[in-house]
Amino acid sequence: MNAEEIQTALQRARTSLVSGSGLEGTGFWKAVRRIRADRVLAQRFAAEVGEIDAEAFSAAVRLKIPAGFGVAVLCTGTAAGIVLLVAADRMQGVLADLFFLGGFGGLLVSTHSLAHWVVGRAMGMRFTHFFLGGPPPPRPGAKVDYSTYLLVAPRKRALFHASGAVVTKILPFALIPFAVVAGVSRWVALALAAIGVLQLVTDALFSIKSSDWKKFIREMKASRRAKGWG
Repeated sequence: MNAEEIQTALQRARTSLVSGSGLEGTGFWKAVRRIRADRVLAQRFAAEVGEIDAEAFSAAVRLKIPAGFGVAVLCTGTAAGIVLLVAADRMQGVLADLFFLGGFGGLLVSTHSLAHWVVGRAMGMRFTHFFLGGPPPPRPGAKVDYSTYLLVAPRKRALFHASGAVVTKILPFALIPFAVVAGVSRWVALALAAIGVLQLVTDALFSIKSSDWKKFIREMKASRRAKGWG
């Protein structure tokens, strides 16, 4: 697509949203795919794409909160998870197991999107919301301001997409030594290992076709044909 065709697709997308329809069939994402690989086009169209994307997101997603509040909630969840892990070391028996697993669950839920936010912000991206969505079961997600996303080099965008998945995969294995030190039941450490392995398997089978790893692969491919980012 050339610049004129991109502009036409963006106008169709705006018209479709005004009429209450979605972006499907407008050529919007085809235009965005072209923009993602060309820095000159990104600089020209980023603001307009960001506005359209934000409008489509607002219409499609109901369970969302402002980014600043979302970061506070996720940081609170992370802190609560750490507190439960520390408390497990002071408990005995089933109570220790429950505290440890509760802490692990809190960290697993909260750190994924928080990792995306930290890495994205470090790369110059801004965020508008946190939301519940994605494939079942619903999980927290970070909504990036797409205008800032497009102005980041494709390889950096790939790392942004990988960040949450990497943290999620590392976490259960990283907590196994802490489970041993805390003296919780042996099955807790085995459960952590099993969850870690299961996540690796599901990522290999499913996430490369959707979710973070699909986007990681997409941006790595874009980096090979990218123009203007060096």
